[in-house]
Amino acid sequence: MSFIIVRGGGELSSGVALRLRQSGLPVIITELPMPLAVRRRASFASAVYTGHILVNDCLACRVDEPIDDPIVGQMVSHGTIPVLVDPAGVSIDIYRPKIVIDGRMLKQKLTRRYPVELLIGLGPGFVAGENCDVVVETNRGNSMGSVIWQGTAAADTAIPETIEGHAEARVLRAPADGLVETQAKIGDLVVTGQTIARVGNTFVSAPFNGVLRGLIHRGVTVRSGMRIGDLDPRNDPSLCARVSDRSLAVAEGVLEAIRSKFDMAELRK
Repeated sequence: MSFIIVRGGGELSSGVALRLRQSGLPVIITELPMPLAVRRRASFASAVYTGHILVNDCLACRVDEPIDDPIVGQMVSHGTIPVLVDPAGVSIDIYRPKIVIDGRMLKQKLTRRYPVELLIGLGPGFVAGENCDVVVETNRGNSMGSVIWQGTAAADTAIPETIEGHAEARVLRAPADGLVETQAKIGDLVVTGQTIARVGNTFVSAPFNGVLRGLIHRGVTVRSGMRIGDLDPRNDPSLCARVSDRSLAVAEGVLEAIRSKFDMAELRK
């Protein structure tokens, strides 16, 4: 079996992995020992912390060593997505996939190329024909999910989606460098001024009433200005576990790129 490896298990790349799995393709995710995912209920990366997670009825389970283990193949055969603790991408050399999707969203130009038939880069930092074969646009707008065979994705705007008049205020950012201690849970209804987390000796408070849709895992060390939370004014906790339309649009772009180069039936074997 030839796996497709998705680097990164955050919400965006989880939408991609979910869509690939729904299409019958064998998927493995690689992650950090302490993932930085914020929308953890919609991110397969959470399996690293909890051992397993269900996103849209798709199960993912943590695998501690990126070794060529028959357990990984058995997981995939049963529809489970293995989440390998593999920050260096060692599994790419072990499993020799035909396709690698880099969805880590590092937002900086990467230089390493993998010896694979198709390397798909998600968003800023990738240049088709240079450090990847094809780029999929991740910014919201008319081009979201578009497939770029020559050139690069648009620069990161750092502007979040506007929901009921709230845009930048929805994003909770680290006020300092330090260790995150959480004082609220994803899905909580919070009120203006309520303490959500502490970074070092500085508190992070809710800027408006809403549902805490995302929050980085406690114990993670962060840098000042880093996104650590997501507040939603719609007061609907069910949205916390829902994969976004953006993730699914990017996933369709990834599928389009794969279909243009491979026989899908062959990839499913």
